[in-house]
Amino acid sequence: MANGVLVIAEQSGGVFRKVTFEALSEARKLADTLGDNVSVAAIGSGITDTAAGLSAYGADRILVADNNDLADCLNDAYSLATAAIIEKEAPRIVLLGATSQGKDLAARLAARLDAPLGMDCVALHMENGSLTITRNMYGGKLLVDLELCGVPAIVAIRPNAFGATPVQAAGQVEPISVDTGSRRLALLEKNLDTSKIELTEADIVISGGRGMGGPDYCLLEDLAALVNGAVGASRSAVDEGWRPASDQVGQTGKTVSPTLYIACGISGAIQHLAGMSSSKVVVAINKDPEAPIFSKADYGVVGNLFEMVPLITEEIKKLKE
Repeated sequence: MANGVLVIAEQSGGVFRKVTFEALSEARKLADTLGDNVSVAAIGSGITDTAAGLSAYGADRILVADNNDLADCLNDAYSLATAAIIEKEAPRIVLLGATSQGKDLAARLAARLDAPLGMDCVALHMENGSLTITRNMYGGKLLVDLELCGVPAIVAIRPNAFGATPVQAAGQVEPISVDTGSRRLALLEKNLDTSKIELTEADIVISGGRGMGGPDYCLLEDLAALVNGAVGASRSAVDEGWRPASDQVGQTGKTVSPTLYIACGISGAIQHLAGMSSSKVVVAINKDPEAPIFSKADYGVVGNLFEMVPLITEEIKKLKE
């Protein structure tokens, strides 16, 4: 019989990502509604010591699979180990983050376990004992509620779409052994820029588009540094080679849900809107008063971004003094 809610924790170098805490907080709410418990699976290498901290966000049980073969989170071994844990625990609901890694893993798990999958969800609620998820469709043009029939229901939640609320729970750590099978993938190289805030987890995102006119994003980077935000870009800016593909926001890039999204020199193509439509507050700065981005903006500034952004930066500096 299916029981409880299981969260698949995501970590890098032993540091758990923000979306893991968001998933745990949402799992706690679902479990309380069902009168069930919350378990979290921490999978990786050298994570036993840090995994105990997951109890601060509502985990009743912390299942730690500490294995050298899982050090690089390669999804052939990772999905096999995770599926084995799910089959053993038999949860009613499985939650994980809809990150690059999480989306890959969720799809593999759904196929391996023949389970229903809700991807990139922005809301969850129980209805008549069944889980209903809310997600975007058709490039963000509409929100749809879908009931996931079958167990375990696998749900990948959009980073920053849910709050992370500390709730102390028992947090009993249980070491478990997993079989990673015969690995076919090998990590050849890893390049991490630890000085940058992860775009999908930033509370403030400042993006530049074709209106930037070139690769000099210093104006946006200065403002982002001031407000502890991240810098994004439209596809046109990435195609021009002004920003790396990892900074792209949109349907073919990353989906962000920050508290504040500032679009500078971005016209607002539907593909870009699909990647930032769930932002809480949207500010648009554009010289063209007819730019489509203004139809989605909570606040709009018709003007030259090279004049407006420095003014905003100076005003924020004054407030911080």
